[in-house]
Amino acid sequence: MEACGGAHYWARYFQSCDHQVKLIAPQYVKMYVKTNKNDYEEGIAVPQGIGKLRAYLPRVLEDADNGLHHLVRALIHGLNEQLVALDKRIGDYDDQVQNMADKDDICRRLVTIPGIGALTATALKAAVGDPDNFKSGRHLAAWLGLVPRQYSTGGRPRLLGISKRGDSYVRSLLVHGARAVMYCLKNQNDRCKKWVDQLNSRSHSNIAAVGLANKLARIAWVIMSRQEVYRAI
Repeated sequence: MEACGGAHYWARYFQSCDHQVKLIAPQYVKMYVKTNKNDYEEGIAVPQGIGKLRAYLPRVLEDADNGLHHLVRALIHGLNEQLVALDKRIGDYDDQVQNMADKDDICRRLVTIPGIGALTATALKAAVGDPDNFKSGRHLAAWLGLVPRQYSTGGRPRLLGISKRGDSYVRSLLVHGARAVMYCLKNQNDRCKKWVDQLNSRSHSNIAAVGLANKLARIAWVIMSRQEVYRAI
């Protein structure tokens, strides 16, 4: 049998029927194939996604008739305990970040901006520090690497991808926040929605998300420097 994802399950099944099974590497299988071959994976299948994995692991461990070896069952049980403990630690840290954002005046004003939550607000404040270090929101966006990288030769300027300078963590948070805003704008009809639609019409959605992240960074600088809150127009 070809050694693949479901081969060990079928090997155990055939051995229970008094067959002798030998698993061979896939590159040596071709000479034995006379017709179309299939390699459907059987056994214990779990849907993709971390949420589905959290739900299915306890069921797999509780099912005593699924043919799972006791050593493998103990291994999965230990890994599941690590996953639960890790989720709890992440939840505790999220609560601490939320408490920090609730107690800080700048963070409370930053979270009024669409696409910016407690995590992005605290990261922005820690990275930027004094907003007066930047002349404008455009300078802040450029410092975060959210502007096109320019390459000029022979008097012909050419705009490439974003420069990716500055704090990559804050930049990624702003881009993900921009994607969330774009998703929520589907059922709205305001100026931001029209601006995003125009940008989407002439560029890729990824470019539009970075453009919106640039705008969020500029708005954040205004909020921090002028001590205001976000007001939608």
